[in-house]
Amino acid sequence: MIADLSIVVPTFNERANVPKLVELVSAALQGVAWEMIVVDDDSPDGTSSVAKELAQHDERVRCIRRVNRRGLSGACVEGILSSSAPVVAVMDADLQHDESILPRMYERMRSGEVDLVVGSRYVAGGSADAGFSSFRAKISRWATALARRALHADFNDLMSGFFMVQRDLVEKIAPQLADSGFKILADIVASAGHKLRIEEIAFKFRERTEGESKLDAKVGLDFLGLILNKSTGGLLPIRFIYFALVGVTGVLVHMATLRVAMALFEESFVTSQTIAVVVAMTSNFFINNAFTYRDARLKGMIPVLRGLILFYIVCAIGAVANVGIASWTYDNTDSWFVAALIGVAMGSVWNFALSSFFVWRKS
Repeated sequence: MIADLSIVVPTFNERANVPKLVELVSAALQGVAWEMIVVDDDSPDGTSSVAKELAQHDERVRCIRRVNRRGLSGACVEGILSSSAPVVAVMDADLQHDESILPRMYERMRSGEVDLVVGSRYVAGGSADAGFSSFRAKISRWATALARRALHADFNDLMSGFFMVQRDLVEKIAPQLADSGFKILADIVASAGHKLRIEEIAFKFRERTEGESKLDAKVGLDFLGLILNKSTGGLLPIRFIYFALVGVTGVLVHMATLRVAMALFEESFVTSQTIAVVVAMTSNFFINNAFTYRDARLKGMIPVLRGLILFYIVCAIGAVANVGIASWTYDNTDSWFVAALIGVAMGSVWNFALSSFFVWRKS
């Protein structure tokens, strides 16, 4: 079929919601040639199987099952790029987005007067009260305010996951979009390279009735990484930001371990420092494996053990590079602070580059 509007629905464990969503969208978009692209991250609950079964009876539905790849943003981009429709909508499968505003959003896109239409919870007539707990509502508003300031966006609901955009726009900026983040809308706005014509249409965020929220620590890291990446003009890669943040936790682990070891080993600093270094490196390895490199995560005893040993070697080489560069800088500037800072920065870059190539190298 030839569709004028594609609706991209990223899913993970939304088996019960997908059939309901198809029914609701079908009722809302009478007279519009639409298709729904369900992009499923290999859900354990069989969401992709349900979507494919629907597709056998409804040619407007199709499914992309992604294996060994995770991330809402990556799923959205993949779905958008698989579409041939000139206009593409993105919405969640959890039924919290109000499908009844899709026709209004589509009409505004067809007018040619806007580049992007956002389903907004934070304009007159919109609300997030039903879909969020009071705590999550506060977090959402805080994150939205932070994103608007960091990305210089001048509309209200930058964190919305419900929007409609010209496919050609996404085609042009696809290489700049993160494949792992959580908020694809913020990424599109920040990566566009010019001021977009944006219109917001109010909707009331519904309460989730099936499935479970995807908001967790990884989402928070993705959001922080996106903000830092885009606010520095892409100078800092998102994965390096994660790697550096993990390094900060390693410092805390190191200090805590050193204090305990000093008490256990009767103030023997050399022994205690050695233990602290090993514990911190081990902690960094497992956190990086779970978060920073989760798309290339090492699994199984042998691959994990091999990766851990390689990580120890990489960090040891990084420590030598750190000391060497810091010493050279100190000899030429006579500033211990600048020397230490440059040494840490170069050591971090070295560790990141070697870890990405040797420890978590994708085949």
